[in-house]
Amino acid sequence: MKPLFYVLALVATLGGAFYSYKLSERFTEQQKLRLDANTKNTELLAQEKKTLAELSAENTLLTKAQDDQTATELAISSLKSAESGLKHDIATLETTLEEQKAQFDQLNKAIEAVTEALKGLGEGVNLNNIADKVKELNNKKLELEKKRDDLAANIDGATKTRDAKKAESVRLADVKTKRDSRIRQNSMESVITAVNQEWGFVMVGAGSNTGFTPQTKLLVQRDGHLIGKLQPTSIEPNQTLADIDFDSLAAGVRLQPGDKVILAEPATN
Repeated sequence: MKPLFYVLALVATLGGAFYSYKLSERFTEQQKLRLDANTKNTELLAQEKKTLAELSAENTLLTKAQDDQTATELAISSLKSAESGLKHDIATLETTLEEQKAQFDQLNKAIEAVTEALKGLGEGVNLNNIADKVKELNNKKLELEKKRDDLAANIDGATKTRDAKKAESVRLADVKTKRDSRIRQNSMESVITAVNQEWGFVMVGAGSNTGFTPQTKLLVQRDGHLIGKLQPTSIEPNQTLADIDFDSLAAGVRLQPGDKVILAEPATN
């Protein structure tokens, strides 16, 4: 009977040891899973903070781009006003030049008439008063010639002023055209037309005709929120192939056709 008791006791002891071993092994496994989960949570929190910081920086860039666009539009409005003023000044100068040219022609005719009078002195001139008459006519001729020369100088000055204002008008028009072009680029909006998640690139419905270059940085928006960045790699006239910046994407976000694409930085003046 005792041997059986010893056997049973041994079996019970071995069973208890085996159960304790399994329990310890399961505890170690659970502890490892818990530590792994904590590590994963810490990494996710760090990634989330990084994404929020990047989104904040991109929002700052976007706000600056919008402010720069507003300032450029105000500058163009000012240029338009200046151009309008110059056109009015030029029209006034043109009218003045025409009037002065008419006066110039009249003075020339008067000078010719006095010259003819000196050649054949008219009625009432005799030996007693001829010297006075000649002196009077010469003085009148000199006076008319001075007026003519002064008017010629005025015409020359007005012509130079008009030409300068025309040149300034052309320059302002060129500046306005260039700023209009920059505004169109700054306010450019396009969309993603195709996405290849496996290879990490998208197709954008705008290209070199819109002003894209390999250095152009693009932002992606959805429902008014910034969700990622793109980097152009191949640019055609009307479409652009761009790599996805996966580090800029928020956790779980995937770019889709129809997502809005805008410039990250405005064109400079």
